[in-house]
Amino acid sequence: MKKISIIVPCFNEKENLFYLNQKLQEVFLNQPKEKYSFRIVFINDGSSDDTLLEIKELKRQSSNIDFISFSRNFGHQQAIKAGIDCVDADAIITMDADMQHPPHLIPELIEKWEEGFDIVNSKRFDSKNQSFMKKLTSRSFYALLNKLSYVKIESGTADFRLLDKKVIEQLRNLNEQNLFFRGVIPWLGFNQYTIDYYPDERRFGKTKYTAQKMISLAITGITSFSIKPLRISIFVGLFLSVIAIFYMLYALYIGFFTDRAIAGWTSVIVSVLFIGGLQLLMLGILGEYIGKIFIENKKRPNYIIDQIDIFDENK
Repeated sequence: MKKISIIVPCFNEKENLFYLNQKLQEVFLNQPKEKYSFRIVFINDGSSDDTLLEIKELKRQSSNIDFISFSRNFGHQQAIKAGIDCVDADAIITMDADMQHPPHLIPELIEKWEEGFDIVNSKRFDSKNQSFMKKLTSRSFYALLNKLSYVKIESGTADFRLLDKKVIEQLRNLNEQNLFFRGVIPWLGFNQYTIDYYPDERRFGKTKYTAQKMISLAITGITSFSIKPLRISIFVGLFLSVIAIFYMLYALYIGFFTDRAIAGWTSVIVSVLFIGGLQLLMLGILGEYIGKIFIENKKRPNYIIDQIDIFDENK
């Protein structure tokens, strides 16, 4: 019998958990019991509502539910990593708790896994109710990321995927602080397949990915898989240096070999502000990479577990 665990990160998702569990249990009932055993592992990512109490209540009602609870909010990617680290399974399926990752696709993920694919990804089509700005920023992010990164990441890639046991073993070896699984998964290689889907509507609550978190995720994605921003800053610096040299020669020529005075300070001020702004931008890019080195060198854990209750058949 093959063991499959569903990893569900949760941050203030109390209202959605009952319905998600109901849908998942329905999916499990339609799968052959002699072939698969399913467990749901909820990861409470430092929720400030009653998410943990709801998880414990669901666990009392269903024997195939486990949970991990963090000491504080460590982030969605760290929650996925905790599930990967702690669960013993032949395959893991990661999905969100907001009901936008459709549970009815799980049998299709498993079917592709049985066909021999080590990783079965999902790619989200834009929802009809999604705002124009959301669509634009999402597409722009992936376009920029693919231009700057050495890893190809398809637009609409979601953290709703199935991972084979041998992939799980490799992911457990990753201890980097700035996790970005949408980049890590294609970087790993292996035999991969992608399923397209339309996201379901969020039943309760609001998205936990604020504009600030989305920008932070974008910066993490770019700086974790590419040093091209640093190289771009070198070329920009060289280009501006060449322009500055020609401008200096022009100013010296005007000052020493003609009677024309340089009128006003506008050109000087504009040049200083422009070059100064670019210098600060390049320092910011450099600082982002140095900051990552600083954080990684501390070698702190990705997360801290406060409570854990996971079934172990060996006990």
